[in-house]
Amino acid sequence: MHPSWKAALASEFEKPYFKALLAFVRQERTKGIVYPPSGSVFTAFNVTPLNAVRVLILGQDPYHRPKQAHGLSFSVLPGTLVPPSLQNIYKELRDDLGIPVPTHGHLLKWAQQGVFLLNSVLTVRAGEPGSHQGHGWEIFTNSVIQLLNNRDQAMIFVLWGKYARDKASLINTQRHVVIESAHPSPMSAYNGFFGSKPFSKINKAVEKFGSNPIDWKL
Repeated sequence: MHPSWKAALASEFEKPYFKALLAFVRQERTKGIVYPPSGSVFTAFNVTPLNAVRVLILGQDPYHRPKQAHGLSFSVLPGTLVPPSLQNIYKELRDDLGIPVPTHGHLLKWAQQGVFLLNSVLTVRAGEPGSHQGHGWEIFTNSVIQLLNNRDQAMIFVLWGKYARDKASLINTQRHVVIESAHPSPMSAYNGFFGSKPFSKINKAVEKFGSNPIDWKL
């Protein structure tokens, strides 16, 4: 983790639930494959320092197939097939801003510009989506959302799908901008994600807050 996050979350790391969570994940790794690799669980917290966060895009679980999850929501490493949800995100990016569909799924460039790519649950058992839900990650990431909400700096929270949209109750919508829509997964993208124009909305809000727009090209 970047030192800014370590300092801000120091008290959270000392809580019993977090220690139990880490013990659970360690035990899971002794029994089988867990994604992402241990060194990549907190990638989002490494590449986007706390004071640099301008936008939060909230995912749910990490990808559960090989060579996909690396600690940034919706992102996969170069050389990995772009997953369906990210393909749909790219289609909406093209339709919204006219940006050509990228040839890879690595979203590091977004994260380096202050787009905090956070999942609600930060680990998963290989091949078993949702397998690490309910073990404490949600408590931790809710506290991260509340930490961002309580900063003086106004920002944008992007909530795709019901799971993410339920987090709106943690956010002061009078001060921050919340952008909501259906999830980009193939099951729901045609029910409100396509045509929602999140990227232009984000940049409009970022500029309203006095910051440079995000360069979404990859």
